[in-house]
Amino acid sequence: MRFLLQRLLGIIPLLLVVSFLAFVLVRLAPGGPFDREREFASAEAKRMLNEKYLLDAPIWKQYLHYLSNLLQGDLGNSLKHRNHSVNDIIAQGLPVSLTLGFMAFTFSVCWGIPIGCLSAISKKSSTKILADATAMIGICVPALVIGPILVMTLAIKFRWFPVALLTSPLHFVLPVLTLGIYYAGRVARMTQQGIEATLESEFILTARSKGLRERTILIRHVLPLGLLPVVSYSGPLLADLLTGSFVAENLFQIPGIGVFLIQSSLSRDYPMIVGLVLVYALILALLNLAVDFSYRIIDPRIRQH
Repeated sequence: MRFLLQRLLGIIPLLLVVSFLAFVLVRLAPGGPFDREREFASAEAKRMLNEKYLLDAPIWKQYLHYLSNLLQGDLGNSLKHRNHSVNDIIAQGLPVSLTLGFMAFTFSVCWGIPIGCLSAISKKSSTKILADATAMIGICVPALVIGPILVMTLAIKFRWFPVALLTSPLHFVLPVLTLGIYYAGRVARMTQQGIEATLESEFILTARSKGLRERTILIRHVLPLGLLPVVSYSGPLLADLLTGSFVAENLFQIPGIGVFLIQSSLSRDYPMIVGLVLVYALILALLNLAVDFSYRIIDPRIRQH
């Protein structure tokens, strides 16, 4: 409990630093949120709009005003979608992105770990070559290439799965495959390397000398330590799936927050950018906390320390 409380309290200054850096950097970037507005014919209208949103004030004063609202849970109003607040947009799109990310994560782990185990412990050269080739193909082909190929083959040619929106469970198949194949290859490689390194440890030789069956050694001794690299990577993996989901969301027209991240960056929607950065930072911090806690449970050396 003390470990959890210390880490949870450490998230607060982290979010403050992230909010300050994001707030300042987006305002130092060239361009403004109203530069592309054609409806404003005069500079006076732009001046009044900047004054309304405090964009004409010094940056430190803008940040203090933003921080006072942030401490109350208010992320501000979107400058692009002026009838919606940042809280409303995130509350609407975040569950979709989280669902898609966790489903892709589940696919990556459930597909990558067996492939990695098969490659590490297989005694047949043909099986090992096939497992290694499957993992390397997943690593080398990015989502920008996998997505269109899946659409052209499985959706357009064979008509097995629908393409756009999320109106049924079948609509998740192609987006999950698009996001999960690449990371499944990386999980497979990490699993293979972790198991191979564990098999060369001295305590495995001791277990074999005591007469333990090979299956018992693999299940009780090799897998818990061999999968530690996958456990440590699972936090950044989930964060990558959430932040990188805009590829699948744009391709399959999924109403998640990844689309808003791209649109707000192009339109200089300051409150939306900072709000999404804070959400991603909070998710990543919580995922890293979960990974560290799992590490202490799985590895007895860390738990004893």
